[in-house]
Amino acid sequence: PMPAAETPQPQPVVIVVTELEPVEGEVTDPQPLVTEPVENASEWFHQCRSVSQALVHIVLDLAAFIQQNHLLYCLKGGDINFVAKVEAKDLLRKPTIKWFKGKWMDLASKTGKHLQLKESFDRFTKIHTFEMRIIKAKENYAGNYRCEVNYKDKFDSCSFDLEIKGFSEGQDDAGELDFSGLLKHREHKQEEVSEVDVWEILKNARPDEYEKIAFTYGITDLRGLLKRLKKTKKEEKKSEAFAKRLEPAYQVDKGGKIRLVVDLADPTVELKWYKNGQEIRSTPKYIFEHKGIQRIMVINNCQINDDAAYSVTAGEEKCTTELFVKELPVNIVKKLEPVKTTVNERIELECEVSEEGAKVKWMKNGVEVPTGVRSRYRVKSEGTKHWLIIDDATKDDTGTYSLMATGGTTEAHVQILMDLQSVTVLLGQPLKLNCEIYPGNVLGRWYKNGQLIQPSERLSIIHRTKNHSLDIESSTIHDAGDYTFVPEGYTQTLSAKNVIWVNSADPPRVHLEALNVPDDTVTIVAGNKLRLEIPISGEPAPRVVWMKGERVILDSGNRVRAETFADHTCLTIDIAEREDTGNYKIVLQNEAGEDTASVKIKVVDIPDPPEAPMVTDVGGDWCTMTWELPRYDGGSPILGYFIERKKKQSSRWMRLNFDLCKETTFEPKKMIEGVPINTNHYLHLIRLLAVTSEPTMLVVDDVTDTTVTMKWRPPDTIGAAGLDGYQVEYCIEGTDEWIHANKELIEKTRYTITGLPVEAKILVRIKAINAAGASPPRTTQHSILVKEVIEPPKIRIPRHLKQTYIRKVGEVVNLVMPFVGKPRPKVNWLKEGQPIDQTISIRNSDCDSIMFIRKAERKHSGKYELSVQVENHIDTAMLDIQIVDLPGPPQAVKIEEVWGNNVALDWNPPKDNGNAPIIGYTIQKADKKTMEWYTCIEHYHRTCITISDLVVGNEYFFRIYSENMVGLSESATATKDSALIVKEGLQLKIPEYNDRDFTEPPIFTQPLINTFAIAGYNATLNCSVRANPRPKVIWMKNKITIIDDPRYRMFSNQGVCTLEIRKPSPFDGGVYTCKAINDLGEAQVDCKLEVKG
Repeated sequence: PMPAAETPQPQPVVIVVTELEPVEGEVTDPQPLVTEPVENASEWFHQCRSVSQALVHIVLDLAAFIQQNHLLYCLKGGDINFVAKVEAKDLLRKPTIKWFKGKWMDLASKTGKHLQLKESFDRFTKIHTFEMRIIKAKENYAGNYRCEVNYKDKFDSCSFDLEIKGFSEGQDDAGELDFSGLLKHREHKQEEVSEVDVWEILKNARPDEYEKIAFTYGITDLRGLLKRLKKTKKEEKKSEAFAKRLEPAYQVDKGGKIRLVVDLADPTVELKWYKNGQEIRSTPKYIFEHKGIQRIMVINNCQINDDAAYSVTAGEEKCTTELFVKELPVNIVKKLEPVKTTVNERIELECEVSEEGAKVKWMKNGVEVPTGVRSRYRVKSEGTKHWLIIDDATKDDTGTYSLMATGGTTEAHVQILMDLQSVTVLLGQPLKLNCEIYPGNVLGRWYKNGQLIQPSERLSIIHRTKNHSLDIESSTIHDAGDYTFVPEGYTQTLSAKNVIWVNSADPPRVHLEALNVPDDTVTIVAGNKLRLEIPISGEPAPRVVWMKGERVILDSGNRVRAETFADHTCLTIDIAEREDTGNYKIVLQNEAGEDTASVKIKVVDIPDPPEAPMVTDVGGDWCTMTWELPRYDGGSPILGYFIERKKKQSSRWMRLNFDLCKETTFEPKKMIEGVPINTNHYLHLIRLLAVTSEPTMLVVDDVTDTTVTMKWRPPDTIGAAGLDGYQVEYCIEGTDEWIHANKELIEKTRYTITGLPVEAKILVRIKAINAAGASPPRTTQHSILVKEVIEPPKIRIPRHLKQTYIRKVGEVVNLVMPFVGKPRPKVNWLKEGQPIDQTISIRNSDCDSIMFIRKAERKHSGKYELSVQVENHIDTAMLDIQIVDLPGPPQAVKIEEVWGNNVALDWNPPKDNGNAPIIGYTIQKADKKTMEWYTCIEHYHRTCITISDLVVGNEYFFRIYSENMVGLSESATATKDSALIVKEGLQLKIPEYNDRDFTEPPIFTQPLINTFAIAGYNATLNCSVRANPRPKVIWMKNKITIIDDPRYRMFSNQGVCTLEIRKPSPFDGGVYTCKAINDLGEAQVDCKLEVKG
């Protein structure tokens, strides 16, 4: 043992893998960083490389470790923990981590008593934890270890050497013989050489040579070795076209850019990219790049329609991936501002968002604002700005308005104040002005012509909650003026004009004679501007109201508006439309009386096209057409019609009449039979063909309380015009009105008529429609009673569910039970008379019931009862579900007797059979010296057996697995005692061997060779060395040792030393040296590397 003063403390080794691409504020060329020691531990930051935006911490917690550079020492018998932590906040799936010993030995296949691999995931911190634990380290555990981390196309690794030193204190009292420990080194050495040699021989041998190789090298478990060889060959199968395939999925933000990269094994293979099966061509959006063996497709400005499945083909091989486009949230850039105004004012609420064309929602007091054609609210958007417009505000528009976007919400309060009404009173009459202010606790002041009004005996000011009033008992001539109410704390004012009428009044009058138009009718051409001025008179000045029907025309209108001046009133229509035709009423009012007058405005426009034509008769080259008058004649009588025609596929029109056709009938002639003809100028497509025959076999398919379903067969004769669809009509018995059931033609020969009254009797008829018109109808012979017929329920059990339904634990259970019955039956599930578990999902429809268990458990086994009920009719069905699992191990395995080279074993069946019968047992044996287990017999049915042909002088242990329909039990039960096979009269004489000295200093059997490399492509330098004991290999560049440089990877396998230079640049050129050192000496070789750009 080492002296206490010289023994360093155990130190955990921390390896941090950071980003390859520099992030803002980060050092682009990271260097190893040693932090402060924490409790006798030091942290060592190793090489930095990217693992797809993930931060990977590989923590090596080595019990009883001694760290010296890259060589680690451990006391024999100590425990070793390796822990790798992966931060997975931005990872789409779990990264892959592998532990290796030496060059090729995957430690995942060596787990057992002394080696354990564990993994876990913390949902709160989003960290994956991978742990490798070595228990009670032995001398043969020494060697080179490596940890590799993979995620998508990123890779990183870390390696170090481990040596076992000395004996632990716990082994002094182990009670084992000294020669047993001494034999371990020789047995391990023989086993390692045998395993490596035989494994390489089997991988390169033909299948017919496997038995010969097993007999030559003493392999007893050939079957297990061949299974492992078959699995290894499957894993080594690689794509012939692709050196690296696409990832399963990619994600990109909307508007961003994504690169899809594949590596080709043969750069000359033709490559094609596809999107949802459609080939992609090179465009500014899709850019194709070639870099060596890499083929890259760049997708610019990704949108929602780029969210699809992409594939790439190289020859006959294909690889696919999916692209997910993440839509960015729409944020509020400019918030809404509060508005305070009065009644009848225009309100505009403006907001700005971060994206053009974004969908937003306007709300008022938490309820969506209606924006239909008849709504008082109008919504407008331009670019990123959105407006909510209220033209004539009322008190009801007061409230909180908000705009909702995917990235946030903004709101503002709108307050509408009631303006004061201007009044006119007679001299000496009382005067009263009122207004309402919201909220009700707002104070205010009254002003007359800008002067503050103070209350007096004749004038009183009253404030009650939200009402404010100004009362004058007897008005005088001095009370006339402009009155204003100003709320405290608000910039809005309410004003009114008060007129005191003293002189005698002149009643109002409308002077229509000034228009000088016949019958008071004004005619204007559509699209022109109309300004109609009518003189008026009256004292005081009358109040003028223009009306069209019941609608009042305001002076604040956009296109149509009314204006009133001192001596005349004016109606203005900026752009006349046909809807402006009608009678306009003028109402004048003042204190002396009232007068009214009417003016008719007639807007002349081009007429509408005629109604759809009807072909009343069809001949070989002629037809007779009739049509209805236009709905709108343009304000003047129709003079006549022009008819044109053209072939359906032609673009040239031919006029059929040169003189106006004054009738609504026309007979085109000299047309080609069977050719579709289009008629221009207000007429539709016609075809010189006849209608079809009537539909056939009209029958009732189904009847409910409100619906009737009919089905029929197509007409016997359809003709060249084809069949466009069917028209379904029905008539309630006792009436002659036939009602259309379908608004649009249907192509199917089955239709359900809905919305029928209960217990009504109807007749149904079907017409076939084509280009020539409707066929004769097919009518039902008898009336149909609209009342649902009760059909007793019947469960139709599938054949595979009539016997026991067996599933394994963890599998999905999805059972569909079809049934019939009318009306819709009531479905109920029971398990052994009790309600089913909440973990079982039941989905019912009109014709079936589905039982779904996402992850089956043992407790789901049992008998299930399904009942279907329609009124008093019930049908039931029983289902037997059995959820099976692996069995437990056998019980009480013991050795009954040992004689000769035979051993008799006996055991009891397992306590837990996995809910399935035991179908057999598997018996294995192991020599006490090696404790390697070999299978003696499989699928054995009895609970006792005799094992024969055992080797004399060996001591054996036995273990037994139980087996059911699911498989072997997870663990086995072993015998507590061993069976020693002895033979009397024999003595073992151990021959003496003289060990040969194989030690030698390092000698390079293959030197390094001067090499040329291309910039950007990996380069390798190779040499071979022979030495015993194993030498330490050091690589140098220009006489400087290469340590912890992520651009270099060093390998050593069976004496072959390799230095890999990742993507070299011209600066990587120089003289490289490989140096081998052991206790007997050292040797080195040099070469020159030149990198060409």
